[in-house]
Amino acid sequence: MKSPVRVAVIGGGVVGCSVLYHLAKAGWTDAVLIEKDELTCGSTWHAAGGMHTLNSDPNVAKLQSYTINLYKEIEAISGQSCGIHLTGGVMLAGTPERMDYLRAMHAKGRYLGMQTELISIDEAARRFPLMDKRHFIGALFDPMEGHVDPYGVTHAYAKAARQLGAEVYRQTRVTDVTPRPQGGWDIVTDAGTIQAEHVVNAGGLWARELGRMVGLELPVLAMEHMYLITEDLPELVERDGELIHAIDFEGETYMRQERKGMLLGTYEKAGVPWSPRSAPWEFSRALLPPDLDRIAHNLEVGFAHFPPIERAGIKQIVNGPFTFAPDGNPLIGPVRGLPGYWLACGVMAGFSQGGGVGLALANWMTDGDPGFDVWAMDASRYGSWAGLAYTNAKVRENYGRRFQIRFPNEELPAGRPLRTTPLYDRLKGERAVFGDSWGLEHALWFAPEGMEPVETVTFKRSNAHGPVGEECRGVREAVGMIEISNFAKYEITGPGAEAWLARVLANSPPRQGRIVLSPMLNPRGRLIGDFTLAQADPERFFLFGSGVAEDYHLRWFADHMADEGVTLCSLGTDLYGLSIAGPQARTLLQRVTAEDMSNEAFPFLTFREMEVGLIPAKVGRISFTGDLGYEIWVRNDYLLALYNTLRAAGADLGLKLFGGRALNSLRLEKGFGTWAREYRPIYGPAEAGLTRFVDFAKGDFIGRDAALKDRDQGPQRRLVTMTVDDAGVDVMGDEPIWSGDSVVGWVTSGGYAHFVGRSIALGYVPADLAVPDAPLTIEILGDRRPATVVTRPLFDPEARRMRG
Repeated sequence: MKSPVRVAVIGGGVVGCSVLYHLAKAGWTDAVLIEKDELTCGSTWHAAGGMHTLNSDPNVAKLQSYTINLYKEIEAISGQSCGIHLTGGVMLAGTPERMDYLRAMHAKGRYLGMQTELISIDEAARRFPLMDKRHFIGALFDPMEGHVDPYGVTHAYAKAARQLGAEVYRQTRVTDVTPRPQGGWDIVTDAGTIQAEHVVNAGGLWARELGRMVGLELPVLAMEHMYLITEDLPELVERDGELIHAIDFEGETYMRQERKGMLLGTYEKAGVPWSPRSAPWEFSRALLPPDLDRIAHNLEVGFAHFPPIERAGIKQIVNGPFTFAPDGNPLIGPVRGLPGYWLACGVMAGFSQGGGVGLALANWMTDGDPGFDVWAMDASRYGSWAGLAYTNAKVRENYGRRFQIRFPNEELPAGRPLRTTPLYDRLKGERAVFGDSWGLEHALWFAPEGMEPVETVTFKRSNAHGPVGEECRGVREAVGMIEISNFAKYEITGPGAEAWLARVLANSPPRQGRIVLSPMLNPRGRLIGDFTLAQADPERFFLFGSGVAEDYHLRWFADHMADEGVTLCSLGTDLYGLSIAGPQARTLLQRVTAEDMSNEAFPFLTFREMEVGLIPAKVGRISFTGDLGYEIWVRNDYLLALYNTLRAAGADLGLKLFGGRALNSLRLEKGFGTWAREYRPIYGPAEAGLTRFVDFAKGDFIGRDAALKDRDQGPQRRLVTMTVDDAGVDVMGDEPIWSGDSVVGWVTSGGYAHFVGRSIALGYVPADLAVPDAPLTIEILGDRRPATVVTRPLFDPEARRMRG
């Protein structure tokens, strides 16, 4: 075996072979793949081979589209047939809610260039004549749907990689992976040790076991998955051409033609994990015993909906394991604290996503950036809190819901509550409805007396609409309080702290006792973070950001840390907080502190360590509501006391508890963007309207040259705030924005702004359309609604409340 090598990929399934091919194509030909048995021997060989472009995340959908278009390329390069059957397919709706879902998916596909088509049930029955159309009301047709030969695709990747100079070692089991003192890795196998600069865990069913070799407990779990193949159907024997694919959401089944019979698979609610604690190494190219009783209900529905399948005999039942992450998306990317160790696992839809995963990871390894927005697949979206039991609960939930609607306001219950703050029980007693962020429970809204604290799930306005409106008015008219413990918090100290922050952040660090807002950029000048930075002392700073991106940002900080003079610490659960906002916020805070809180003594963007009541606190005058407000941070053991202090002092001021839904409404009427929606690695500060928070004059910082070029050339698209002529339905995100008969942009987020009484959408449009009189419409659940660009915030446009 070759050693040393630049990169060793462990795992010879479709994902590992795709990674190897893309690395070799990118020029890293000094690469090897190590497979313990034969290629495809884990879960690839028994896969149904289905492929489709549609995904709830548009960025993942782009990579799926790339994967499907790649197959002809690797066929031509390798000479290996991929067995491509691009038949097209229909997604069938049996309820009005499912039809709304298909309208939303169709709309998302518009701005991605997908040629999906909403069709009547009569047209769906014409294209897929096996159905009993009485059970359905409409359908979505996708021409980019079909299936491939799993063996052929995997070997095409491997052959193409070998032609470029990569090597494949079969019948070679990895027994250990250890870091080398001078950097790189020793991959210990039963045939010898390979030294590698980089290692990729593409272990599939054994990804978890490979992770444990380097101290990782990866949040992946294999589930048993069954499909059956029927005997020949007379309807297909007599038919010329191949039948399209079909998904029956109500029956939770998918199906396609297999020779002259049908392949029918199901995602049953009572899914069963396979080897939930440890996958046996000896398992190879094997199937599990069928259990038709477990899927009997799904089959009963499927047979009723597609009678010719019921009349056919069953020729074969396939039950095999596939790996899933808790949310069903892959786990890819580098791992914090393990330089040169990369993940490409949890890819349950390997023939839809494998090519895109290989491309993104190869770009990331060779260029330092995936080249796409892969946040939905980035392994850093899970922290150490996602252990075995949590993963088991969430994967089983996700598996059983694979063909169910995930409504935009729906919070799933499995694995919760997991992480809570000292206020959880108190807020629950106040009738809070909770969501979770990075495993941490946080209040979304508060149900009034007489209303059950449960939100109805819908694509439209839910029962939370009225209570959230009352919370918003409570903030704007008096004072509101929200827990903000789900923010990420970091302390940066040392003589080199200021210089390091000036290099990694786009804005200049503030002077002592002040706060600045700052984006963080990658070398391409794209947004990878949005922070609040405060200086407490000359060598001590506090940085606040998105809680869900904490591990993502910690990885970036570690990769760009100064050699000496700087210490960064994530404060995590050691520092919790409350925010108060509204015209009475200053009065409330003044009642509980001896500090002078006047505007002259404590102006906007001030930061001070002070006592609030009996409690030592860090107080910043800033609020995401865009109102007069303060963020108050305390040690976790003081949080309950702080809450009690503020509740008591604010009772006669009309202090109102508010949650994340109200905060979203309040920030929309100020036109404030947020991380992972308006600010993502596909946008730069000029197009996102953040140039005022970038200090180009301070000298060099990461991303400066690229961001300066974008600023000077002028952005081709801009983030805008729009009011929408709604019909009782607000945007959810990812809707297409139209100008005339052309899709010109997309919505990033939105909702109803209760205090100003308008439906609002934020989104990106061409720069020449970012003007008030631009003729724009937004497609919401199939209905194109007029939208008007507003260039000033709808609430407090002069920021007198916020700054006064």
